[in-house]
Amino acid sequence: MTTLSSRAGTKGVPRAARERQVLAAATEEFGRHGYEATTVAAIATRVGVTKPLLHQYFGSKQDLYLACLNPVGDRLLGALRGVMAQQDTGGPSTPLRVLHALFTALDGQGEAWFVPYDPSLPAGTDAALRAAHYRDAIDGLAAIGTAELLNAAGSSDPLDADALKHAWRGLCTALVRWWINHPDQSPEAMTRRCARLFGATRTLLATGEDST
Repeated sequence: MTTLSSRAGTKGVPRAARERQVLAAATEEFGRHGYEATTVAAIATRVGVTKPLLHQYFGSKQDLYLACLNPVGDRLLGALRGVMAQQDTGGPSTPLRVLHALFTALDGQGEAWFVPYDPSLPAGTDAALRAAHYRDAIDGLAAIGTAELLNAAGSSDPLDADALKHAWRGLCTALVRWWINHPDQSPEAMTRRCARLFGATRTLLATGEDST
């Protein structure tokens, strides 16, 4: 029986390169179909390796999910924390800067956004707990940002802040879903589109106020 080299996968592909292929495919599958509906066999077939080889590289399905989740979660948190730490210099508004950071972190892999927000994760597992950690951290940053916006608008109602936080997450999710269906759009193009949409929304709301 031939033993696989620690540096090479099948068909002459180095192991490190093959692992990157597996993680990219698995992240898309988990993000698109959810943990429960995704199978290791489907990921192996998509990459062109055997199921035993994939298990040898990553272990169980949960281990593979975590191998996808951790870099995605760290990348998202790093990008969002970086924006939140920046000083307002009179450029694009904080929401637009946050969206640009989000689009940049997800560039070419929009499905990754849905990996930590997977409702099909088995409750109480390491996968579910780790995903909850990232969700809580992302939502915590959103809560800070939305509270600052409401304070600037003169509202200190905590329920307003909670409602806006949930609305913001829904907006991000909807924009990423649209982006997945329009992969030709760059992060910069998406940010410019959001700026136009925000501007149109402000105009519509102002028109509604004038008519009351």
